[in-house]
Amino acid sequence: MPDPTQHNGSAAIELKGDDVIITRMTLTIEEVEHIADLARLQLSEEEINRFREQLSDILDYAARLQSLDTSGIAPTSSVLPERSVLRPDVVQPGLSLDELLINAPETEKGQFRVPPVLE
Repeated sequence: MPDPTQHNGSAAIELKGDDVIITRMTLTIEEVEHIADLARLQLSEEEINRFREQLSDILDYAARLQSLDTSGIAPTSSVLPERSVLRPDVVQPGLSLDELLINAPETEKGQFRVPPVLE
């Protein structure tokens, strides 16, 4: 287990029972530049500072969520009730051959006639 006073980069780590909780995460300019390099982004100084604030806020929010007790909540893949958006398959009569071919520009022996594509 990590020392509760240990700092990992710019994150403060706290122990809560057997869990490790990240309580504060403020990214440094170097970390934002590294993330931008990984994403192959060229950022201005203004963008680096803006993204440092925004990304730090996102990480702080994730740390807040991590501190919630979810032991009484069953794992789910969705909060929505399971339902199918597909209609059930029902066998229905199709078109007759005459109805099917009525709008065909050309027919031959009860089939669509199309011009050859290869010569």
